[in-house]
Order: sequence, then structure tokens, then C-alpha cells
Amino acid sequence: MAQVSKHSTPAAQRSRTGAQRLAAERAQRRDRPAQALGGALHTSLAGRLGREIVGGIYPPGSLLPNAVDMCARFSVSRTALREAYSVLNAKAMIVARPKIGTRVRPKADWNMLDPEVLSWHLQSTPTENFVAELFVLRQMVEPEAAALAATAHSRATIDRIADAYSRMEQFKDGAGDLIGADLDFHMGILEATGNHFLTALGGLIRTSLECTFELSWEGASRIQDDRLHQHRGILEAIRDASPELAKIRMTELLSDSINDVRQYLKQRDTAGESPAGG
Repeated sequence: MAQVSKHSTPAAQRSRTGAQRLAAERAQRRDRPAQALGGALHTSLAGRLGREIVGGIYPPGSLLPNAVDMCARFSVSRTALREAYSVLNAKAMIVARPKIGTRVRPKADWNMLDPEVLSWHLQSTPTENFVAELFVLRQMVEPEAAALAATAHSRATIDRIADAYSRMEQFKDGAGDLIGADLDFHMGILEATGNHFLTALGGLIRTSLECTFELSWEGASRIQDDRLHQHRGILEAIRDASPELAKIRMTELLSDSINDVRQYLKQRDTAGESPAGG
């Protein structure tokens, strides 16, 4: 078991503990679909290989080991391996060449709009640059979505957003599913726009939201009161049919949230560099 540095701060230790807990929860969620399907071995294998490619075990341009070695390593049949490769090929992560083998494609080719590909990145150790790019996506979509939700002013969707906010208040100290409540808040805003193209981005946005929430609240153990009040301000602007105010408040929330993420990553990296204690 890894030792905790005696030089680590309590905040860093809490962040590391929270991150470890969340990583375990993500692993359970990740494996659950394959377990439920029973026979979806190739799906589980594709996920494992995808995470290894993203994590740099098989970097872009490298050849994957031959099929005999891969089947032996994972204790799978050639059929399961071939089906797993088919999944990764469809995501533009690998390409097979006759008499050459299966090669990892350049990262620029990967389908980053695929929620699974994004999820594999987030299950690795995300960098500040990667998370910043996620926030660019959020900043392009969510302020406008908040404005559209305020314009649409649908009672049913406002009630859904309000219910999600109520649960965020209830679970703000980690007593329940805080991430689920915050996801419902933001996804409710997307759906409130009534724009089918925005809601079609749901899977991608949801995955990016889940990651950034986990990274921005001290390992997702709690949400800061300031961030909670900002969510309330967005809800009130949507409820009051004030699109410009909703847009401004969402923009402010995202700006402050990326700073929370940077602080978390700084603590994580500092803790990782500390000398191990006895």
C-alpha cells in the first residue's frame, strides 16, 4: 500500500483520499455494464485497451503486441480480441495493416466526441491542459444553454432544475449523491433549451461534467458555499425568465470552477512530488 507523506497537508490528504474513493466508484460503474451483459467480454477488453492507449502504455504510432500474445495476456479468444479491436477501430484509435500489424493512430485522429474515449481520458490522470479543454467546451455550450432555458421558461424543466438544486443543498457536505444532483442540475438546463442538437450532446457533456465536478470540490467530498450560491443564482435567473443574467451567472460559475480544478490539480501534483514518509 502506498505510504502517505508526513509532509502532506490535511487538505492534500483529503483530496487524495477523495480521488481514490472516486476512482474506485468509477471502476465499479465502468465494469457494471459488462457484468450485467454477461457475455460482453469484448466491451470490457476494449475499455481496458482504450485506457492503456490513452494512458501511454501503447502510445500513438506504436504497434500493439501480436494477437497470440494479447490473447494470452488477457485470457481471451481471438474472436473477443478481434471484436475489441473493432470497437477501438470505430473510435479511430487503432488501424490494422496487412503484414504490419495493429498500430495506434495519431491522437488527432481519435474521436474525442465519443463519450467512452473521453471517459478513458478521465479515468487516467487528467492534466490541467486536458481539463482546460473540457472547460472550453462547457464555456461554449452552457452559458448559451442557460440563456435558452430562461427564454423557454418551461415550468416542468424549471421544477426539475429546482429539485436538483434542492438536493445539492441537502448533500453539500457529502451526505448523499452530490455529483448526481449537480449533474441533474446542469443536464436539466441543457434539456430545458428544447434544442435537440444540444440534448444530443448529453452523453459527452455528462461525462465531462462528472469529471470536472470530481476535480473541483476537494475530491468531490463537498461543494463550496460560493459555488452552491452561484447555482442558486442561475436557477433564479432561469425562473425569472432573465436570459442575459442566466448567461452571465453561468459564465461566472464556469470561470470560478476551472480555478477550483486548477487548485485541486496543483495539490494533487504537489502531494505526488512529496518524499515518502515512514
